[in-house]
Amino acid sequence: MPSFDSSPTLSVWRMLLALAVVFVLLATTGWTTIRPQPTAKDARSQDLVAWAHDRIGRRVLPDPSAPARTVAAFFASLRPAQRLRLAEAHPLVVGNLDGVPVSLRYRANRISLARALAAERPRLDDPRLTPDGHQEARRRVDRFASLLRPGRQILAFDPGGAGRTAEVLGDLERARRVSVIVPGVDTNLLTFQKTARRYSAPAGMADSLYAAERAADPRSRTAVIAWADYTAPVGVGIDAAMGRLAENGAVRLVGLTTALPGDARVVLFCHSYGSVLCGVAAPRLPDRVTDVVVAGSPGMRADRAADLDTRARVWAMRDADDWIADVPHLELGGVGHGTDPVAPEFGARLLSAAGANGHAGYFEPGTRSLANFAALGVGSFRSLSCASADSACLRGIFGATAG
Repeated sequence: MPSFDSSPTLSVWRMLLALAVVFVLLATTGWTTIRPQPTAKDARSQDLVAWAHDRIGRRVLPDPSAPARTVAAFFASLRPAQRLRLAEAHPLVVGNLDGVPVSLRYRANRISLARALAAERPRLDDPRLTPDGHQEARRRVDRFASLLRPGRQILAFDPGGAGRTAEVLGDLERARRVSVIVPGVDTNLLTFQKTARRYSAPAGMADSLYAAERAADPRSRTAVIAWADYTAPVGVGIDAAMGRLAENGAVRLVGLTTALPGDARVVLFCHSYGSVLCGVAAPRLPDRVTDVVVAGSPGMRADRAADLDTRARVWAMRDADDWIADVPHLELGGVGHGTDPVAPEFGARLLSAAGANGHAGYFEPGTRSLANFAALGVGSFRSLSCASADSACLRGIFGATAG
């Protein structure tokens, strides 16, 4: 029989027990890895091949994996007509390429959306599709049409597989402060916005935050990005318990924050599994990212905030009724995401989430969580409300201890 006399031994056994619970749940409740998604012809892959063979005069087009500064320099050297030709010929490349002027990306993605909509509409009446297939086609048509509405600024769009997208609210090119929302599980093209539970989806989160930031400081030049431009886990399954998808997404997030125009300060708002992604990205984030905020986090794949190796301030919040509190906060054999970010030993600055009402309510208007997000987004630190368990979350912000 094992001995439970020593505290370290007891801690080990508790960790193993928690891990066993995770595996039992995975084995018995039907949780899954990423489920197969309806797939169409991978238009972006075809566009990438065509891009590689295209030329501007005798000039080779930049490799899509080239640094954003290389891409930016190339596009800066082109005439307006040449830029437009590339956007029309290769919209799925130009619209998703860091370093391309923002306004040109918006234009390219409108072209891609229009083409995706035209390709999807015939499937509505395709007799070969099952009822589920027809429903999926209807949802995709509705999503493409919605993203094409006048005034929407689509920064990224890829219809392949479950789909990815990102949308900008505000003037990104002139903004002095940029907020980036990084959502969690079950994020894809079809869940990017919702009618019911609007503020639990990336587009609704962004709408809510942008309105709150403008109310908090009408003079602040802000922009908000709803960033659903990574492959997120489907459901609370093994993919959500591991870091592979977060690692892939972190590369894209670092690319985005590095390539943003100007020298605006950036704040990341990372919800649920999005906080895992932000934790993985943290050591590579550019210095312009001044704050990383996590809400309803299962962990950041770190034992302490200091282990994230970032110059950004790390903030955390969790509503009292958030079920994520019951998820084992550990990491063993690649499963789990480490210490609870709201645990005192993690060392994050703890903010109030009063009114959030569970795991999906942090961006609901009227909540203390949203008010804190907005205050960070516009740099109004004196408006922040610390969590009751941490009255010192503002320590050092003003050059002295603040309660």
